[in-house]
Order: sequence, then C-alpha cells, then structure tokens
Amino acid sequence: MEEKLKSQAVSPFSETKIGPLTLRNRFVKAATNEGMAKGGIVTKGLARFHERIAEGGAAMSTVAYCATSPDGRTFVDQAVLDDASLKDFRSLTDAVHKHGAAASAQITHAGSFTFLDKDSLKTNKPLSSSGGFNKVGVMSGRYFKKKMNREELSAMAGEFVAAAIRAKEAGFDAVELHMGHGYLLSQFVSPIYNKRHDNYGGSIERRMNFPSEVLKKVLDAVGKDLAVVVKYSMTDGPKGNDISDGIAVAKRLEADGAHMAVLSNGLNVESITAMFGSPLPQASGGGNAIVKIGSWIQSLTEPKDVVFRESYLRELAQQVRANVDMPLAYLGGVQSLDGVQNAMADGFDTIALGRALVFDPNFVNDLQSGAITQSGCTACNRCVTMMYTPGGTSCIETPYKPDPKLNQVGAAS
Repeated sequence: MEEKLKSQAVSPFSETKIGPLTLRNRFVKAATNEGMAKGGIVTKGLARFHERIAEGGAAMSTVAYCATSPDGRTFVDQAVLDDASLKDFRSLTDAVHKHGAAASAQITHAGSFTFLDKDSLKTNKPLSSSGGFNKVGVMSGRYFKKKMNREELSAMAGEFVAAAIRAKEAGFDAVELHMGHGYLLSQFVSPIYNKRHDNYGGSIERRMNFPSEVLKKVLDAVGKDLAVVVKYSMTDGPKGNDISDGIAVAKRLEADGAHMAVLSNGLNVESITAMFGSPLPQASGGGNAIVKIGSWIQSLTEPKDVVFRESYLRELAQQVRANVDMPLAYLGGVQSLDGVQNAMADGFDTIALGRALVFDPNFVNDLQSGAITQSGCTACNRCVTMMYTPGGTSCIETPYKPDPKLNQVGAAS
C-alpha cells in the first residue's frame, strides 16, 4: 500500500505555491540557529551559508532567529530585524535569489528564554505570558519574569509587524513566525509557561489568542506580498501540550489564514530530545558555559534510551495532516529519498530539512540527479553546539566548513 501511495504522490521536485510565493520545488531549509551574526551583525558568513543552500537546490532557505528587537534575542550573537541590518540582509537575499531560490526570515522574540546579561537586556525582568520564577534565568542571573499586560501585548505585536515589514524591505520572500520551542509566542501556547486566567490563558483556544493576534496583524501588513509561515511545536514533549492541542493549533492557524505551518516539536529546555529525535552530545557547547550547564541539566532529565530514526515525527505530523487542509511542511529527520517520498505520500506540501543540509548543502540537487539516495548525516547533533564556535553552525564530519573570517564583517560586499 505504501509503495502505491509513493507512486501516486506529488513529485518533491515540482513547483508549489505558498500564499503569494511560488517555490521551485518542495524542499525548504529549516531555520537552524547559525551562530554567524557575531555581535548581532549580519555577516558574509551568514550570507554564504544560505547562498550554498540555494546553490544546492533547495527552493527556500530560512534565516534563523531574526529578533524583533535587541531585547528579543536569546544571545548577543543574533541578528535583529532593524533599520541598521537591512543593507546586510539585502546582500543575503540577493545571494539566495541569484541561484533561483527564495529567502525566508524567521521572526521571533525570546521572552523569558534569554541569556542576555544585564547590560544587554533593557528590562529588569524579561517578558513572558506569566510572571514569577524564571527557571531559564537561573543560568544568567535573571530569576524572575514579568507577566505581559495589555499595553505590552499590543507593543509586542507591533514589534512583529515592524520586523515583517523590514523583512520585505530587505528582499525576503517569506517570514516565519516562531510559535514553538519555548520562545515568547510559544510561552503563550504552552501550559508549561502560560498560567494566566484571563482571555490569554486557560484552554488551548485562549492560549492561542495572542499568537493569533500577532499572526493576523502580520498577514494584514505583508501577507499580500510575502508568504507568512508559522513554525510551532505539535507537542511539548512528555508534559504540556499533547497532539490534540497541536491539532487545535493547526486549526487555528488555518482559520487565521496562515499560508503554511512548519510542524516541529518539543521545547528547548524541557524536551529537546523530542525536538531533535536524539539527545544532544554530553559535554557540548563549543566553550559556551551556559550551554554546557544546560546540556548537563538536560542529561539529568531527558530520556536515556532515545535512538534516532528517520522521520521520527511522522506519526504526529500525520495526525495534524488529517485534520487541516492548509499547506504543511513536514519537519523531523528526513534523510533519504525514501523519507522524502513518504512525506509526499502523506500529503505534506513541503519538506523542511535541517541537519541533512548542514551536512551537505547539495543534498537536494544530489537527490534529484540520482547521485545519492541517502544523507550521510548521523544525527549526532554536534552541529547544534557548533553554533557557539567562531565558525558557527557546521557539520564536523564533512568538508562544508564555514570560514570564521567571514563572520568578522558585515554581509555587504
């Protein structure tokens, strides 16, 4: 039966339309923090990273973690979509367009999931859906967070809109609102973080109200010109939202008019194995003390027996697919032509690839030409911790290494 479905499936190398945007095929580079915006500057290294993805055949490359404001960063080495960054972001999008691909800007705000020091973060307490003790802040000395009031909610929605408008000015073809993994919008979606008793807390329908407001305002501002994509976590992992909540989120996004949803999973702190399908390597962090501490804490709480398997989120994603008609991107460990064909047979519109494209930016072209049918990525996750090194995110097992010198200057040539 599965072989019959594969033969009837849409070709992964065919065009598809996402809102106002036509993609040349069904492959999208998923947002994976690159670690190439040293000091917040969009570098030549970041531009070259995404240009190689475009050269390698992907239809769209997503620039990870474009913060809505300086306070919205998780670390200081993340870019902000502000006026000062537009010229360098334009160099990046021009480089991607040169190879016939589209560029997407992932727009997000950290909320309470921030490691900025007191000199870098303006507010004494980072903003979140709820106030009280900030467990993430233990690693950076920010022990309390602030429950956002109505004025702050409106201002934050305005930040997302302003960032989306700047993305358009910088030449991006799409924006991706990050509603997953424990960042600010996810802190409203997840009951692990959201303890409110007003119209923004309680049921999943009410927990989605603020993220929905942000989405609709961004659609109003740029949706006629840019594809507006949402990335979210189908479940929070062992606790919090389950797949019934994940389906409810997808239905809300569809009703709001999102052009596509990227189906991710898990949270950065509570369930990173649910996100990656395999644990982070122990004693990792590339010299970053916070990451080393975080990895150690996770090693105490995460499951010890998780073994990576291709398409590890397939069963969850199939349940979402069965409940909505909107375009969906399958994300989660596709590493072979068989995995690609299974996702197409399941009815997904695009396939979001992370580690496979870090391992080999030419993966899509090589699949299409028949040069390979299987990625050499082992899902060891050491690429995740390489983002904290001078060269940024890279695979230690392939020759596709970023040049650290390219991360010392702006992207503009």
